[in-house]
Amino acid sequence: MQKQIKSALISVFYKDNLENIVKKLGEQGVTIYSTGGTQKFIEELGVKCVAVEDLTAYPSILGGRVKTLHPKVFGGILARRDNPQDLEQLKEYQIPEIDLVIVDLYPFEETVKNTTEEQTIIEKIDIGGVSLIRAAGKNYKDVVIVASKDQYADLEKVLTENNGATSIQDRRGFAAKAFEVCANYDVAISQYFLNNEPGDYFQLSVPEGQVNRYGENPHQRGVFYGKLDEVFNKLHGKELSFNNLVDVDAACQLIQEFNGTTTFAVIKHTNVCGIATRNSLKEAWEAALAGDKESAFGGVLVTNQVIDKATAESISEIFFEILIAPGFNADALEVLQAKKNRILLEQKQPVQSKYMFKNVLNGVLLQDSDNGNYKEWNEVGARSSTPDEKADLEFANLIAKHLKSNAIALVKNKQLIGKGCGQTSRIDALRHAIEKAGQFNFDLKGAVMASDAFFPFNDCVTIAYEHGINAVIQPGGSVRDNDSIEFCKEHNMVMVMTGMRHFRH
Repeated sequence: MQKQIKSALISVFYKDNLENIVKKLGEQGVTIYSTGGTQKFIEELGVKCVAVEDLTAYPSILGGRVKTLHPKVFGGILARRDNPQDLEQLKEYQIPEIDLVIVDLYPFEETVKNTTEEQTIIEKIDIGGVSLIRAAGKNYKDVVIVASKDQYADLEKVLTENNGATSIQDRRGFAAKAFEVCANYDVAISQYFLNNEPGDYFQLSVPEGQVNRYGENPHQRGVFYGKLDEVFNKLHGKELSFNNLVDVDAACQLIQEFNGTTTFAVIKHTNVCGIATRNSLKEAWEAALAGDKESAFGGVLVTNQVIDKATAESISEIFFEILIAPGFNADALEVLQAKKNRILLEQKQPVQSKYMFKNVLNGVLLQDSDNGNYKEWNEVGARSSTPDEKADLEFANLIAKHLKSNAIALVKNKQLIGKGCGQTSRIDALRHAIEKAGQFNFDLKGAVMASDAFFPFNDCVTIAYEHGINAVIQPGGSVRDNDSIEFCKEHNMVMVMTGMRHFRH
Protein backbone atom coordinates (compact mmCIF):
# COMPACT_ATOMS: atom_id res chain seq x y z
CA MET A 1 0.00 0.00 0.00
CA GLN A 2 2.46 2.63 -1.21
CA LYS A 3 1.00 6.12 -1.09
CA GLN A 4 2.47 9.24 -2.62
CA ILE A 5 2.55 12.40 -0.53
CA LYS A 6 0.86 15.09 -2.59
CA SER A 7 -0.17 17.55 0.11
CA ALA A 8 1.07 18.47 3.57
CA LEU A 9 0.03 20.54 6.56
CA ILE A 10 2.97 21.98 8.50
CA SER A 11 2.52 23.91 11.72
CA VAL A 12 5.34 23.64 14.24
CA PHE A 13 6.77 25.39 17.29
CA TYR A 14 10.34 24.18 16.63
CA LYS A 15 11.77 24.80 13.14
CA ASP A 16 15.15 23.15 13.82
CA ASN A 17 16.19 20.74 11.04
CA LEU A 18 12.96 21.36 9.13
CA GLU A 19 14.60 23.23 6.25
CA ASN A 20 15.65 20.17 4.20
CA ILE A 21 12.20 18.60 4.53
CA VAL A 22 10.42 21.75 3.34
CA LYS A 23 12.76 22.08 0.36
CA LYS A 24 12.36 18.40 -0.50
CA LEU A 25 8.55 18.69 -0.41
CA GLY A 26 8.77 21.76 -2.64
CA GLU A 27 10.98 19.92 -5.14
CA GLN A 28 8.48 17.04 -5.22
CA GLY A 29 5.58 19.34 -6.02
CA VAL A 30 3.78 18.79 -2.74
CA THR A 31 1.10 21.37 -1.88
CA ILE A 32 1.91 22.80 1.54
CA TYR A 33 -0.61 24.37 3.93
CA SER A 34 0.67 26.27 6.94
CA THR A 35 0.03 28.87 9.63
CA GLY A 36 1.67 31.92 11.20
CA GLY A 37 5.37 31.67 11.94
CA THR A 38 5.73 28.34 10.13
CA GLN A 39 4.22 29.80 6.97
CA LYS A 40 6.70 32.68 7.11
CA PHE A 41 9.58 30.21 7.65
CA ILE A 42 8.53 28.16 4.60
CA GLU A 43 8.10 31.17 2.34
CA GLU A 44 11.50 32.57 3.35
CA LEU A 45 12.99 29.31 2.03
CA GLY A 46 11.50 30.14 -1.37
CA VAL A 47 8.88 27.39 -1.17
CA LYS A 48 5.26 28.07 -2.07
CA CYS A 49 2.77 27.76 0.75
CA VAL A 50 -1.03 28.10 1.16
CA ALA A 51 -2.21 29.84 4.32
CA VAL A 52 -4.64 27.75 6.36
CA GLU A 53 -6.81 30.89 6.63
CA ASP A 54 -7.19 30.85 2.83
CA LEU A 55 -8.22 27.19 2.95
CA THR A 56 -10.78 27.63 5.74
CA ALA A 57 -11.86 31.20 4.88
CA TYR A 58 -11.59 31.81 8.60
CA PRO A 59 -8.92 33.82 10.42
CA SER A 60 -6.85 32.74 13.41
CA ILE A 61 -8.89 33.85 16.42
CA LEU A 62 -8.73 34.12 20.22
CA GLY A 63 -5.09 35.15 20.21
CA GLY A 64 -4.08 32.11 18.15
CA ARG A 65 -5.97 29.60 20.29
CA VAL A 66 -8.06 28.59 17.26
CA LYS A 67 -6.23 28.25 13.94
CA THR A 68 -6.52 24.76 12.48
CA LEU A 69 -9.67 23.52 14.26
CA HIS A 70 -11.87 23.53 11.16
CA PRO A 71 -13.70 20.88 9.04
CA LYS A 72 -11.69 21.81 5.97
CA VAL A 73 -8.52 20.83 7.81
CA PHE A 74 -9.76 17.82 9.73
CA GLY A 75 -11.91 16.59 6.87
CA GLY A 76 -8.85 16.45 4.62
CA ILE A 77 -6.94 14.49 7.25
CA LEU A 78 -9.66 12.08 8.41
CA ALA A 79 -11.22 11.24 5.04
CA ARG A 80 -10.85 7.53 4.22
CA ARG A 81 -9.46 7.30 0.72
CA ASP A 82 -11.15 3.94 0.10
CA ASN A 83 -14.57 5.19 1.22
CA PRO A 84 -16.65 6.62 -1.67
CA GLN A 85 -18.94 8.57 0.66
CA ASP A 86 -15.97 10.29 2.33
CA LEU A 87 -14.50 11.21 -1.03
CA GLU A 88 -17.86 12.50 -2.27
CA GLN A 89 -18.14 14.78 0.78
CA LEU A 90 -14.62 16.10 0.24
CA LYS A 91 -15.68 17.04 -3.28
CA GLU A 92 -19.01 18.52 -2.13
CA TYR A 93 -17.41 20.79 0.47
CA GLN A 94 -14.25 21.52 -1.53
CA ILE A 95 -11.95 19.94 1.04
CA PRO A 96 -8.47 18.94 -0.19
CA GLU A 97 -6.93 15.65 0.91
CA ILE A 98 -4.00 16.09 3.29
CA ASP A 99 -1.44 13.26 3.07
CA LEU A 100 1.21 14.49 5.51
CA VAL A 101 0.85 16.34 8.82
CA ILE A 102 3.93 17.80 10.50
CA VAL A 103 3.09 19.36 13.85
CA ASP A 104 4.63 19.51 17.28
CA LEU A 105 3.27 20.56 20.64
CA TYR A 106 3.74 23.70 22.68
CA PRO A 107 6.60 23.19 25.17
CA PHE A 108 4.46 22.55 28.23
CA GLU A 109 7.04 20.62 30.28
CA GLU A 110 9.77 23.16 29.57
CA THR A 111 7.45 25.99 30.58
CA VAL A 112 6.61 24.29 33.89
CA LYS A 113 10.33 23.96 34.60
CA ASN A 114 11.02 27.62 33.84
CA THR A 115 8.13 29.46 35.49
CA THR A 116 5.53 29.23 38.24
CA GLU A 117 3.20 31.77 36.56
CA GLU A 118 0.06 29.70 36.02
CA GLN A 119 -1.42 31.60 33.09
CA THR A 120 1.84 31.27 31.15
CA ILE A 121 1.80 27.53 31.83
CA ILE A 122 -1.88 27.14 30.88
CA GLU A 123 -1.30 28.87 27.54
CA LYS A 124 1.23 26.17 26.69
CA ILE A 125 -1.43 23.45 26.80
CA ASP A 126 -1.72 22.59 23.13
CA ILE A 127 -5.19 21.95 21.68
CA GLY A 128 -4.93 22.10 17.91
CA GLY A 129 -1.64 20.23 17.74
CA VAL A 130 -2.88 17.28 19.79
CA SER A 131 -6.10 17.17 17.75
CA LEU A 132 -4.18 17.12 14.47
CA ILE A 133 -1.86 14.39 15.72
CA ARG A 134 -4.72 12.20 16.87
CA ALA A 135 -6.66 12.71 13.64
CA ALA A 136 -3.68 11.90 11.41
CA GLY A 137 -2.65 8.97 13.61
CA LYS A 138 -6.16 7.56 13.50
CA ASN A 139 -6.10 7.70 9.69
CA TYR A 140 -2.57 6.26 9.36
CA LYS A 141 -3.73 4.05 6.50
CA ASP A 142 -3.78 7.17 4.34
CA VAL A 143 -1.86 9.87 6.22
CA VAL A 144 1.69 10.30 7.53
CA ILE A 145 1.94 12.00 10.92
CA VAL A 146 5.20 13.52 12.20
CA ALA A 147 4.63 14.74 15.75
CA SER A 148 8.09 15.68 16.94
CA LYS A 149 11.30 17.21 15.63
CA ASP A 150 12.95 13.95 16.73
CA GLN A 151 11.24 12.30 13.74
CA TYR A 152 12.38 14.79 11.10
CA ALA A 153 15.37 12.65 10.14
CA ASP A 154 13.15 9.60 9.60
CA LEU A 155 10.78 11.60 7.39
CA GLU A 156 13.65 13.09 5.39
CA LYS A 157 14.96 9.58 4.76
CA VAL A 158 11.56 8.46 3.42
CA LEU A 159 11.24 11.53 1.22
CA THR A 160 14.74 11.06 -0.18
CA GLU A 161 14.91 7.29 -0.64
CA ASN A 162 11.31 6.72 -1.79
CA ASN A 163 10.69 10.04 -3.55
CA GLY A 164 7.81 10.88 -1.20
CA ALA A 165 6.08 7.50 -1.28
CA THR A 166 5.30 5.76 2.02
CA SER A 167 4.38 2.19 2.93
CA ILE A 168 1.71 1.14 5.41
CA GLN A 169 4.55 0.09 7.75
CA ASP A 170 6.06 3.58 7.50
CA ARG A 171 2.74 5.27 8.29
CA ARG A 172 1.89 2.95 11.14
CA GLY A 173 5.35 3.48 12.64
CA PHE A 174 4.98 7.26 12.52
CA ALA A 175 1.51 6.95 14.08
CA ALA A 176 2.82 4.84 16.95
CA LYS A 177 5.45 7.47 17.75
CA ALA A 178 2.84 10.22 17.47
CA PHE A 179 0.50 8.64 20.00
CA GLU A 180 3.48 8.20 22.35
CA VAL A 181 4.10 11.94 22.08
CA CYS A 182 0.47 12.68 22.94
CA ALA A 183 0.43 10.24 25.84
CA ASN A 184 3.56 11.77 27.38
CA TYR A 185 2.11 15.26 26.92
CA ASP A 186 -1.18 14.35 28.59
CA VAL A 187 0.61 12.76 31.56
CA ALA A 188 2.70 15.91 32.02
CA ILE A 189 -0.42 18.10 32.04
CA SER A 190 -2.28 15.75 34.38
CA GLN A 191 0.65 15.68 36.81
CA TYR A 192 0.77 19.47 36.80
CA PHE A 193 -2.88 19.72 37.81
CA LEU A 194 -2.44 16.95 40.39
CA ASN A 195 0.61 18.83 41.73
CA ASN A 196 2.65 15.67 41.05
CA GLU A 197 0.64 13.72 43.63
CA PRO A 198 -0.84 10.26 42.92
CA GLY A 199 -4.30 10.32 41.33
CA ASP A 200 -6.88 7.68 40.46
CA TYR A 201 -4.58 6.25 37.77
CA PHE A 202 -0.93 5.25 37.91
CA GLN A 203 0.69 7.76 35.56
CA LEU A 204 4.34 7.81 34.67
CA SER A 205 5.88 8.94 31.42
CA VAL A 206 9.66 8.86 31.14
CA PRO A 207 11.20 9.66 27.73
CA GLU A 208 14.33 8.49 25.94
CA GLY A 209 14.31 4.72 26.31
CA GLN A 210 17.82 3.27 26.07
CA VAL A 211 18.11 -0.44 25.31
CA ASN A 212 20.54 -2.28 27.57
CA ARG A 213 22.68 -5.18 26.40
CA TYR A 214 20.25 -7.33 28.38
CA GLY A 215 18.28 -7.22 31.61
CA GLU A 216 19.17 -8.68 34.98
CA ASN A 217 20.19 -11.88 33.17
CA PRO A 218 21.28 -12.46 29.55
CA HIS A 219 17.97 -14.06 28.55
CA GLN A 220 15.99 -10.97 29.68
CA ARG A 221 15.45 -7.84 27.62
CA GLY A 222 16.28 -4.59 29.41
CA VAL A 223 15.53 -0.92 28.69
CA PHE A 224 16.34 2.18 30.74
CA TYR A 225 13.95 5.13 30.48
CA GLY A 226 15.35 8.38 31.80
CA LYS A 227 17.73 11.25 31.15
CA LEU A 228 20.96 9.88 32.57
CA ASP A 229 22.98 12.81 31.26
CA GLU A 230 21.05 15.15 33.58
CA VAL A 231 22.60 13.33 36.55
CA PHE A 232 26.02 12.22 35.26
CA ASN A 233 28.84 13.01 32.89
CA LYS A 234 30.18 9.64 31.78
CA LEU A 235 33.93 10.22 31.60
CA HIS A 236 35.21 6.76 30.78
CA GLY A 237 34.37 3.12 30.34
CA LYS A 238 31.91 0.73 28.78
CA GLU A 239 28.14 1.04 28.51
CA LEU A 240 26.17 0.88 31.74
CA SER A 241 24.24 -2.38 32.02
CA PHE A 242 20.86 -3.01 33.63
CA ASN A 243 22.51 -4.27 36.84
CA ASN A 244 25.02 -1.40 36.78
CA LEU A 245 22.17 1.12 36.76
CA VAL A 246 20.46 -0.56 39.70
CA ASP A 247 23.69 -0.49 41.72
CA VAL A 248 24.49 3.09 40.70
CA ASP A 249 21.08 4.19 41.94
CA ALA A 250 21.67 2.41 45.28
CA ALA A 251 25.11 4.03 45.59
CA CYS A 252 23.79 7.53 44.90
CA GLN A 253 20.85 7.12 47.29
CA LEU A 254 23.28 6.04 50.01
CA ILE A 255 26.03 8.63 49.61
CA GLN A 256 23.70 11.62 49.67
CA GLU A 257 22.78 10.67 53.25
CA PHE A 258 26.28 11.80 54.28
CA ASN A 259 26.47 15.36 52.91
CA GLY A 260 28.92 17.60 54.73
CA THR A 261 31.36 14.79 55.49
CA THR A 262 34.17 13.04 53.65
CA THR A 263 32.65 9.64 53.03
CA PHE A 264 33.45 6.73 50.76
CA ALA A 265 31.27 3.65 50.18
CA VAL A 266 31.36 0.35 48.33
CA ILE A 267 28.14 -1.16 46.95
CA LYS A 268 27.58 -4.76 45.89
CA HIS A 269 24.22 -5.96 44.57
CA THR A 270 22.60 -2.78 45.96
CA ASN A 271 23.84 -3.45 49.53
CA VAL A 272 26.56 -1.35 51.12
CA CYS A 273 29.45 -3.65 52.02
CA GLY A 274 31.90 -0.96 53.10
CA ILE A 275 31.56 2.66 54.16
CA ALA A 276 33.52 5.09 56.30
CA THR A 277 33.79 8.78 57.12
CA ARG A 278 37.26 10.20 57.69
CA ASN A 279 39.21 13.46 57.60
CA SER A 280 40.76 12.74 54.19
CA LEU A 281 39.36 10.98 51.13
CA LYS A 282 42.15 8.41 50.95
CA GLU A 283 41.58 7.50 54.61
CA ALA A 284 37.84 7.18 53.99
CA TRP A 285 38.48 4.92 51.00
CA GLU A 286 40.91 2.70 52.88
CA ALA A 287 38.55 2.38 55.86
CA ALA A 288 35.58 1.58 53.58
CA LEU A 289 37.58 -1.09 51.77
CA ALA A 290 38.81 -2.60 55.03
CA GLY A 291 35.22 -3.21 56.10
CA ASP A 292 34.88 -6.05 53.57
CA LYS A 293 37.74 -6.46 51.11
CA GLU A 294 36.25 -9.65 49.78
CA SER A 295 32.86 -8.21 48.77
CA ALA A 296 34.44 -5.06 47.33
CA PHE A 297 35.80 -7.06 44.36
CA GLY A 298 33.88 -5.95 41.25
CA GLY A 299 31.81 -3.48 43.24
CA VAL A 300 30.47 0.02 42.68
CA LEU A 301 32.42 2.76 44.47
CA VAL A 302 30.94 6.11 45.42
CA THR A 303 32.10 9.21 47.27
CA ASN A 304 30.87 12.72 47.95
CA GLN A 305 34.31 14.31 47.37
CA VAL A 306 36.46 15.09 44.33
CA ILE A 307 38.87 12.23 43.59
CA ASP A 308 42.54 13.15 44.02
CA LYS A 309 45.56 11.33 42.60
CA ALA A 310 46.57 9.61 45.86
CA THR A 311 43.10 8.14 46.31
CA ALA A 312 42.93 7.18 42.64
CA GLU A 313 46.19 5.26 42.90
CA SER A 314 44.94 3.39 45.98
CA ILE A 315 41.60 2.58 44.33
CA SER A 316 43.36 1.29 41.22
CA GLU A 317 44.93 -1.52 43.23
CA ILE A 318 41.62 -3.42 43.20
CA PHE A 319 39.18 -4.48 40.48
CA PHE A 320 35.99 -2.43 40.46
CA GLU A 321 33.30 -1.75 37.86
CA ILE A 322 32.14 1.79 38.54
CA LEU A 323 33.38 4.85 40.41
CA ILE A 324 30.99 7.74 41.11
CA ALA A 325 32.19 11.11 42.39
CA PRO A 326 31.26 14.80 42.09
CA GLY A 327 34.57 15.43 40.31
CA PHE A 328 38.00 14.07 39.36
CA ASN A 329 41.32 15.89 39.39
CA ALA A 330 43.07 15.66 36.02
CA ASP A 331 45.96 13.54 37.34
CA ALA A 332 43.51 11.25 39.15
CA LEU A 333 41.53 10.79 35.96
CA GLU A 334 44.69 9.83 34.09
CA VAL A 335 45.40 7.10 36.67
CA LEU A 336 41.85 5.74 36.65
CA GLN A 337 41.51 5.67 32.86
CA ALA A 338 44.36 3.18 32.55
CA LYS A 339 41.80 0.34 32.49
CA LYS A 340 39.52 0.79 29.49
CA ASN A 341 36.38 -0.86 30.90
CA ARG A 342 36.20 1.05 34.17
CA ILE A 343 33.13 3.24 34.26
CA LEU A 344 33.82 6.69 35.70
CA LEU A 345 30.77 8.84 36.43
CA GLU A 346 30.90 12.50 37.44
CA GLN A 347 27.71 13.17 39.38
CA LYS A 348 26.18 16.56 38.57
CA GLN A 349 23.15 16.57 40.85
CA PRO A 350 21.48 14.44 43.53
CA VAL A 351 19.18 11.58 42.60
CA GLN A 352 15.81 12.84 43.75
CA SER A 353 12.75 10.61 43.79
CA LYS A 354 9.57 11.69 45.52
CA TYR A 355 8.05 8.23 45.12
CA MET A 356 9.18 4.62 44.85
CA PHE A 357 7.49 2.11 42.53
CA LYS A 358 7.41 -1.66 42.39
CA ASN A 359 5.48 -3.91 40.02
CA VAL A 360 3.63 -6.69 41.84
CA LEU A 361 0.94 -9.15 40.75
CA ASN A 362 -1.04 -7.40 37.99
CA GLY A 363 -0.40 -3.88 39.24
CA VAL A 364 1.99 -1.32 40.67
CA LEU A 365 2.82 -0.42 44.27
CA LEU A 366 3.60 3.23 44.96
CA GLN A 367 5.01 4.69 48.14
CA ASP A 368 6.75 7.82 49.34
CA SER A 369 10.54 7.66 49.25
CA ASP A 370 12.11 6.69 52.59
CA ASN A 371 13.53 10.04 53.65
CA GLY A 372 15.12 10.78 56.99
CA ASN A 373 17.13 8.96 59.62
CA TYR A 374 14.98 8.96 62.75
CA LYS A 375 11.71 10.52 63.88
CA GLU A 376 12.70 10.80 67.53
CA TRP A 377 15.77 10.13 69.65
CA ASN A 378 14.43 8.29 72.68
CA GLU A 379 17.17 7.01 75.01
CA VAL A 380 15.56 4.11 76.91
CA GLY A 381 18.62 2.12 78.05
CA ALA A 382 20.72 2.23 81.18
CA ARG A 383 22.44 5.48 80.25
CA SER A 384 22.60 8.23 77.67
CA SER A 385 24.84 7.82 74.66
CA THR A 386 28.16 9.64 74.62
CA PRO A 387 28.77 12.10 71.75
CA ASP A 388 30.95 9.50 69.97
CA GLU A 389 28.36 6.77 70.47
CA LYS A 390 25.58 9.03 69.22
CA ALA A 391 27.57 9.88 66.07
CA ASP A 392 28.16 6.18 65.40
CA LEU A 393 24.54 5.28 66.10
CA GLU A 394 23.29 7.90 63.64
CA PHE A 395 25.82 6.64 61.09
CA ALA A 396 24.86 2.99 61.63
CA ASN A 397 21.14 3.70 61.40
CA LEU A 398 21.59 5.24 57.95
CA ILE A 399 23.56 2.22 56.82
CA ALA A 400 20.89 -0.20 58.07
CA LYS A 401 18.36 1.86 56.11
CA HIS A 402 20.24 1.01 52.89
CA LEU A 403 20.64 -2.72 53.54
CA LYS A 404 18.08 -5.30 52.47
CA SER A 405 15.90 -6.55 55.31
CA ASN A 406 16.35 -8.13 57.72
CA ALA A 407 19.34 -5.86 58.30
CA ILE A 408 21.95 -5.30 61.00
CA ALA A 409 24.84 -2.80 60.76
CA LEU A 410 27.80 -2.81 63.14
CA VAL A 411 29.78 0.45 63.25
CA LYS A 412 32.84 1.69 65.08
CA ASN A 413 34.40 5.12 64.62
CA LYS A 414 32.14 5.85 61.62
CA GLN A 415 33.27 2.73 59.82
CA LEU A 416 31.07 -0.20 58.86
CA ILE A 417 32.80 -3.24 60.37
CA GLY A 418 30.10 -5.86 60.01
CA LYS A 419 26.72 -6.20 58.34
CA GLY A 420 24.01 -8.78 57.85
CA CYS A 421 21.35 -8.25 55.22
CA GLY A 422 18.59 -10.04 53.36
CA GLN A 423 18.18 -12.62 56.11
CA THR A 424 14.93 -14.34 57.04
CA SER A 425 15.51 -13.72 60.74
CA ARG A 426 17.01 -10.77 62.57
CA ILE A 427 19.19 -12.98 64.70
CA ASP A 428 20.69 -14.54 61.55
CA ALA A 429 21.43 -11.04 60.26
CA LEU A 430 23.28 -10.27 63.51
CA ARG A 431 25.21 -13.54 63.42
CA HIS A 432 26.26 -12.81 59.85
CA ALA A 433 27.35 -9.27 60.81
CA ILE A 434 29.46 -10.58 63.70
CA GLU A 435 31.00 -13.22 61.46
CA LYS A 436 31.93 -10.56 58.89
CA ALA A 437 33.55 -8.42 61.55
CA GLY A 438 35.56 -11.39 62.76
CA GLN A 439 36.60 -12.31 59.22
CA PHE A 440 38.43 -9.00 58.90
CA ASN A 441 39.75 -8.97 62.49
CA PHE A 442 37.63 -6.11 63.85
CA ASP A 443 37.30 -5.77 67.61
CA LEU A 444 33.61 -5.29 68.41
CA LYS A 445 34.29 -3.85 71.85
CA GLY A 446 32.92 -0.32 71.78
CA ALA A 447 31.03 -0.85 68.50
CA VAL A 448 27.37 0.09 68.06
CA MET A 449 24.56 -1.87 66.43
CA ALA A 450 21.69 -0.64 64.24
CA SER A 451 18.65 -2.67 63.28
CA ASP A 452 16.25 -1.71 60.48
CA ALA A 453 13.26 -2.94 62.53
CA PHE A 454 12.33 -3.75 66.13
CA PHE A 455 13.62 -6.65 68.22
CA PRO A 456 10.80 -9.11 68.99
CA PHE A 457 12.92 -10.70 71.72
CA ASN A 458 16.01 -9.76 73.71
CA ASP A 459 18.18 -12.34 71.91
CA CYS A 460 19.87 -9.78 69.61
CA VAL A 461 20.84 -7.38 72.40
CA THR A 462 22.07 -10.35 74.43
CA ILE A 463 24.35 -11.55 71.62
CA ALA A 464 25.52 -8.00 70.94
CA TYR A 465 26.48 -7.51 74.61
CA GLU A 466 28.36 -10.83 74.65
CA HIS A 467 30.53 -9.53 71.79
CA GLY A 468 31.35 -6.17 73.41
CA ILE A 469 28.66 -4.00 71.78
CA ASN A 470 27.28 -1.52 74.30
CA ALA A 471 25.01 0.77 72.23
CA VAL A 472 22.00 -0.14 70.09
CA ILE A 473 19.62 1.80 67.87
CA GLN A 474 16.28 0.46 66.61
CA PRO A 475 12.82 1.83 65.75
CA GLY A 476 10.93 0.07 68.52
CA GLY A 477 7.30 -0.94 68.24
CA SER A 478 7.33 -4.56 69.41
CA VAL A 479 4.86 -5.68 72.06
CA ARG A 480 7.96 -7.08 73.77
CA ASP A 481 10.15 -3.97 73.51
CA ASN A 482 10.50 -4.01 77.25
CA ASP A 483 12.44 -7.32 77.17
CA SER A 484 15.27 -5.67 75.22
CA ILE A 485 15.04 -2.43 77.20
CA GLU A 486 15.33 -4.24 80.53
CA PHE A 487 18.34 -6.23 79.30
CA CYS A 488 20.08 -2.99 78.28
CA LYS A 489 19.31 -1.41 81.63
CA GLU A 490 20.69 -4.41 83.50
CA HIS A 491 23.92 -4.42 81.47
CA ASN A 492 24.68 -0.68 81.28
CA MET A 493 23.88 -0.54 77.55
CA VAL A 494 22.62 2.39 75.49
CA MET A 495 19.38 1.81 73.63
CA VAL A 496 17.89 4.43 71.32
CA MET A 497 14.40 4.08 69.86
CA THR A 498 13.77 6.16 66.74
CA GLY A 499 10.09 5.57 65.98
CA MET A 500 11.09 5.20 62.31
CA ARG A 501 11.41 1.80 60.65
CA HIS A 502 13.54 1.33 57.52
CA PHE A 503 12.43 -1.95 55.91
CA ARG A 504 13.89 -2.54 52.45
CA HIS A 505 12.47 -5.63 50.79
